[in-house]
Amino acid sequence: MGTVSSLFSLANAGLVLAREGVISALPSEALPPAARFGQKLCGLIARKKSKSRKQSERLSIALNRLGPSWVKIGQFLATRSDVIGVQMAKDLELLQDRMEPFPTQQAREQVEGSLGRKIEDIYSSFADPIAAASMAQVHKATRKKDGVDVAVKVIRPTVRARFLKDLDTFYTASRLQEKYIPASRRLKPVAVTDMLAQSARIEMDMRLEAAAFSEMAENVKDDPGFRVPKIDWELSGRDCITMEWIDGIKLSDIEAIEKAGIDKEKLAASLIQSFLRHALRDGFFHADMHPGNLFVDTKGGIIAVDLGIMGRLKKNERKALAEILFGFITRDYKRVAEVHFEIGYVPRTQDVASFAQAIRAIGEPIHGQSAETISMAKLLLLLFEITDIYDMQARPELLLLQKTMAVVEGVARTLDPKFNMWAASEPVVAEWIKRNLGPVGIAEELKEGAKAGIALARSLPELAERADTLAREMEATSENGFRLDAQTVKQIGIAEAKHSRWGHLALWVIAGLGAYALFIH
Repeated sequence: MGTVSSLFSLANAGLVLAREGVISALPSEALPPAARFGQKLCGLIARKKSKSRKQSERLSIALNRLGPSWVKIGQFLATRSDVIGVQMAKDLELLQDRMEPFPTQQAREQVEGSLGRKIEDIYSSFADPIAAASMAQVHKATRKKDGVDVAVKVIRPTVRARFLKDLDTFYTASRLQEKYIPASRRLKPVAVTDMLAQSARIEMDMRLEAAAFSEMAENVKDDPGFRVPKIDWELSGRDCITMEWIDGIKLSDIEAIEKAGIDKEKLAASLIQSFLRHALRDGFFHADMHPGNLFVDTKGGIIAVDLGIMGRLKKNERKALAEILFGFITRDYKRVAEVHFEIGYVPRTQDVASFAQAIRAIGEPIHGQSAETISMAKLLLLLFEITDIYDMQARPELLLLQKTMAVVEGVARTLDPKFNMWAASEPVVAEWIKRNLGPVGIAEELKEGAKAGIALARSLPELAERADTLAREMEATSENGFRLDAQTVKQIGIAEAKHSRWGHLALWVIAGLGAYALFIH
């Protein structure tokens, strides 16, 4: 259930959120009376300064006070509007990595430890950090062997140990949620924490991010107007990445883009089309495409950095996405509904015709608007709300896609307020459907099916042997019964008792600290 340390850590987090006015600012309409009373108590201990701040600002301050791990979970939960609600997700999207940089000397030691060489032997210069985030910071350096400027991303020295400690707290919170809030079980809080742990572990190994740069570089090598920095593998390791230095304009700097004479309308279309190519064609997309991670070069080409968070879609998921988007474009709502059932997004116990009617309720109002006002991200959000009614289980990969699409679309509209999302995306979607659902796609599926059939035929003897073994074991169990020895029964009893004690202890610790905080206030 967790340790005493994690329970106190969880209670401390709740106290910080209360003191910064985060809890008191949450909607209270749907809360039971006891929870509303607790929220009022939190309002009493909130700092006076917090009451004049926006909710998103309160949340940012609180998470930064709690440390890098909590900043990371905030960024991660911004992708999970199904778990925390749409408004809270929007607030978390505004969360900035305003972390204090760690000393340059420590960064130098991290690089030397990772590469096994003295910093003076690698770089002729190594400047102070130019950006500091929750997991790492970036330094500008000059490579000694050729005098070329590079960017060196270095992991925070203590972030791994701190994250592993905080991870136990996150698991405790998610298990308490599943145990005491039955309605949350559909959203799989523990599975969400598993995803957070996996995502953070990838980010904390610089070699894996370097591999993401390498993979995306291969995917986009022939694409117009989009690239990623080149990786210097010789000077990259577990704790640092050395990559090409980018002299570009941030996509958030609209004034500089205008002064450079870059076509903003063309840039907006290129951004959306690049993202859809990555998602549909490659099934591998940059899932953190906010303006701070996107640059534009002098020729109007987009350069993406910070590939710590990446999204993947399997082929059947890409097919579903393309057909859903194309179905909305052509107003084929029945096909959109059928796709949801075919891929298993909506249970077979639901009615296809009824679901198609709900889909129509989303699509028709959109078709009544002018093209430049139609938001694809809003459409996917409405679609998620409808599928919730029809008992659609949480699909993390689709939520990450929806969140990224919303961010990308927002960036495109800042470049071009009259941006036509559908006109820009239709060529990419139509091309993918023609290529994958037409004759060529059918031929490839038949080829893949034939390969699968051959592989199955080869494994038949092994499968037959396993089936025979399983049948004998089942027969033996039916004759002799399934038995537990006394020691096993005793251990089960001890585990159940411990499980119950931790649950009650968690509630008493949190309640006690809340009362203490109120008293000292």
